[in-house]
Amino acid sequence: MSNWKPAWLLGAALMRLRRLPNVLWHWEAAFRGVKVLGKVDFVGRPIISVCPDSHLELGDGVRLNSSTRANPLGCFHPCVIRTLRPGARVVLARRVGMSATTVCAAKSVEIGESTILGAGAMIVDTDFHRPEGQWEWNDDCVTGAASVHIGRGVFIGARAIVLKGVTIGDRAIVGAGAVVTRDVPAGAIVAGNPARIIHEGKPAPNPAASLRANDPPPTRNRPLFP
Repeated sequence: MSNWKPAWLLGAALMRLRRLPNVLWHWEAAFRGVKVLGKVDFVGRPIISVCPDSHLELGDGVRLNSSTRANPLGCFHPCVIRTLRPGARVVLARRVGMSATTVCAAKSVEIGESTILGAGAMIVDTDFHRPEGQWEWNDDCVTGAASVHIGRGVFIGARAIVLKGVTIGDRAIVGAGAVVTRDVPAGAIVAGNPARIIHEGKPAPNPAASLRANDPPPTRNRPLFP
């Protein structure tokens, strides 16, 4: 225990050093055609590619963890964000957080504000390949692509996969390793492969609209999903 404080200080100092190239990754993203709306925190260098005539947008407060030590579970590869064809669209709203996450769009992927994606999560709106001939596969990522929409305040666990055409409602939780093939209602908890609802929650209420003058304020011990 006597070495705990010096070790912690050294770790904090190394983390600060790893964040120094942040401005370089900002410049690289802008050079590649990313629309950066405000301050984006790049922890490590992400892999970003923007197809001509497509749209990739990062909102204010977005955090992309790509450095190996940037996440308690470790980042085994950088964040990967790609638009795959002209007209494709990727939008990360304010305060979205990602660690070693992959997002690929041939049509559209939109992620709402304050949503968190765990280490190794994957969001795709396409199958990438289609059968061709007797045994071959082509690289047609357009045919069959379907937009993905993820709401606000969603938590997507480590190594979960969200597939094409899925809509996930506000404040939903996707368990680690889940494979989401169908829509997830707001406030629900899903897990498994394929993902199934294990708790049917409710959308988070608006405190300003729901609290009356004599109502007690919400407490930290109140369950997330009533």
